[in-house]
Amino acid sequence: MPIATINPADNSTVKEFDELTDQQIDAAIDAADTAYASWSATSVAERAAIVGRAARLMADRADELAPLLTLEMGKLIGESKWEVGLASSILRYYADNGEAMLADETIDVESGSAIVRTAPIGALLGVMPWNFPLYQVVRFVGPNLVLGNTTLIKHAGNCPQSALALEKLFADAGAPEGVYTNLFLSGSRTSALVDNPKIKGVSLTGSEGAGASVGERAGKNLKKAVLELGGSDPFIVLDDAGDFARLIEGAATGRMANTGQSCVAAKRFFVHRDLYDNFVQGLAEALGDLRPGDPMDKSTTLGPLSSQKALEELDEIVRDALDKGATAVVGGGRVDRPGAYFQATVLTDVAPGMRAYNEELFGPVAVVYPVDNADDAVHKANASSYGLGATVYTGDTAAAEAVADRLENGMVWINHPTGTAPELPFGGVKRSGFGRELSHFGIGEFANHKLIRTIATDSKIAAAGG
Repeated sequence: MPIATINPADNSTVKEFDELTDQQIDAAIDAADTAYASWSATSVAERAAIVGRAARLMADRADELAPLLTLEMGKLIGESKWEVGLASSILRYYADNGEAMLADETIDVESGSAIVRTAPIGALLGVMPWNFPLYQVVRFVGPNLVLGNTTLIKHAGNCPQSALALEKLFADAGAPEGVYTNLFLSGSRTSALVDNPKIKGVSLTGSEGAGASVGERAGKNLKKAVLELGGSDPFIVLDDAGDFARLIEGAATGRMANTGQSCVAAKRFFVHRDLYDNFVQGLAEALGDLRPGDPMDKSTTLGPLSSQKALEELDEIVRDALDKGATAVVGGGRVDRPGAYFQATVLTDVAPGMRAYNEELFGPVAVVYPVDNADDAVHKANASSYGLGATVYTGDTAAAEAVADRLENGMVWINHPTGTAPELPFGGVKRSGFGRELSHFGIGEFANHKLIRTIATDSKIAAAGG
């Protein structure tokens, strides 16, 4: 895959970039390793101040950054501006709260003292996707820079200008050379970087295959990894779903945010039979009202997929389902216009043996199933190999929380589509990966939680364990 800006709204190639040579990559890793010594020696307050300046610069540059996101991956311009604001808020969150999060933890002991100190570990590699070019970078970089680690970022090949803009932003905020470095290289060369002893950990957000490759390499090298992989998030509607209009709005938003290209987008809808027909009709009407157009135009409600390849992959899965007996209540195919556009689609009658039954649908396609009760919904939701986010809609909060307890997911939202915020931990279970980003959990993943135990000099020596 070339490293290039290819506008998915018309498939035109805007700008191309060269990959780094092996020598250039080694030099970048050496620089990050060298920078770690001085960066980690600065105070948390100094590091947080630079991350805070990056947050302000990001907000100030929203009119420059948002169009880049839309140009490179097709995100609606309004959603691009929202992403800039979210990314800025994450950096601000760690700038404001980092010192408190990294404060020593005191442990009560019989004699002397014991503390746990959260310390950095070194240069880290971040492998980032294309669907949220700012948000998914800063949720890794923000906490780790405040902690004192240095970062090397391998971004998706179709977002090179966004990657460069981020690198410049951190440099302009005052990050010394080597603290934040962008790497232009292909995915096939990425996992080999984990072998370098100067790389102390790796975080990847991306496909299950990419996560397996990088995770295997990290395991062989006994290095910490955080993996945020695919999701086939269930959206459960119980028999008492409350306000029906609000339910449909939530379902449409949960499925269509970022043109459906989100790991935590609602993809499988499990709806109580008493509501099923009305729900299918309501969701089909909501998605059928969306109109494709230029994603830079604020009036456009359906943007393109990120690339022609993404369009072809989604089209193959939908055609497989339709050929095997599924029903497209609305949509079901490509939009007849230039660019990587797919119709907003609602599928029913999807069954085992169809790719859409098990595979993640990364685009504007919802699959709706009837269920008999909460037990049936939980059973079908948990049948997936993924376990990232989930949503439960009902007017009975206690019933929703009981369902949430039984779902095999890292995050469950009740009466609202799965979302994100700086203070909320983000991550999944099963084949959706492991580890957490954001909140105080995110700043502790790539850390040495170092015990410092001081014994009084007149104390009796105890046997060592371990």
